[in-house]
Amino acid sequence: MIAAAAGLVPALVFLLLYVLCRRHDRRMLRNGVFLTAAVLFGAAAVVSILTAVVPGFGIVVGLVVLLVPLAVVALGVALIVNGVQMLRREGRSLGNLLSLVAGVLVFVLPTVAVVVFAIATDGEQDVPDTLAVSAVVLLVFLCVYVALAFVAFAVYSVVYGRMRFREAPDAIVVLGSGLVRGEVPPLLRSRLDRALALYRSEVAAGRRPVLVPSGGQGADEPRAEGTAMAEYLLANGAEAADVLPETASRSTRENLRFSRAVQTEAGRDGHVVVVTNNYHVLRAAVLARQLDLPAQVIGSPTAPYYVPSAFLREFIAVIVEHRWLNLVAFLPFVAFTGFLLWESFQQR
Repeated sequence: MIAAAAGLVPALVFLLLYVLCRRHDRRMLRNGVFLTAAVLFGAAAVVSILTAVVPGFGIVVGLVVLLVPLAVVALGVALIVNGVQMLRREGRSLGNLLSLVAGVLVFVLPTVAVVVFAIATDGEQDVPDTLAVSAVVLLVFLCVYVALAFVAFAVYSVVYGRMRFREAPDAIVVLGSGLVRGEVPPLLRSRLDRALALYRSEVAAGRRPVLVPSGGQGADEPRAEGTAMAEYLLANGAEAADVLPETASRSTRENLRFSRAVQTEAGRDGHVVVVTNNYHVLRAAVLARQLDLPAQVIGSPTAPYYVPSAFLREFIAVIVEHRWLNLVAFLPFVAFTGFLLWESFQQR
């Protein structure tokens, strides 16, 4: 019982780290890591305590563990179905393929690992078999690492997106996304409507923040996103003097940086609220922090079918942007696999 209760210690440590780091800056990715670690360690400790004090609870835990493979299968099927839906509704592109590819990998990777492990351990092992088993072990570590990182990212994206900010904005920046035949599509309209709702509430409170619709012209667009967004804002009640479009940016980082220049030129260099879709809030907030902007990010609703693929795209972008940090974090797993391989050779 004492040993089970001691498992709460790491959960409390990670919870304390989460609270301190969140108070320091809500926009840090490590907040999600600490929060997820606190929840996982806390859940493990609670299960251990209940198993020790509640008769028969261990059987319940065992049944839940047996259901894990079914949950993985259900996840894979759901991702594949969502991937097909994305291709039908949004067209063929690399970004729209992500949920389909992820669903296929849910089935392929465990199958490959089991087959390679079975072949490599069938009979007397030689050097190639030992290397194959080590590769399987490293693949398992990689999958677990990526899965936990994604859970941390997704959990904190939801948590951050539900936070409320008290600072009155001097400017409201709306991040652009692709136009459809030069017009604002539903995804982008959702961002603009969220920005308009905030703008109207600020005007009702006696304040006049500027609206900065931000987005340049893509290769497949007849005009700049910022121009089309400004037209929408004006057509839906925003004052012309309060709408300052930014039409040169080509990425989220440029959206934020170029919009800041527009605000500064207009004499509005106070607090900023950035509006994007809910799946994009955390990455946009991280970029705002990297640019040292006094900005927080709020999200607008997204069609449910679009969310899985969008979250995967955002997660991959974050992994790529922090590739060296992730490489360093994964090195202990590589070292451990190398140690197992070395031990295997030593025993020959």
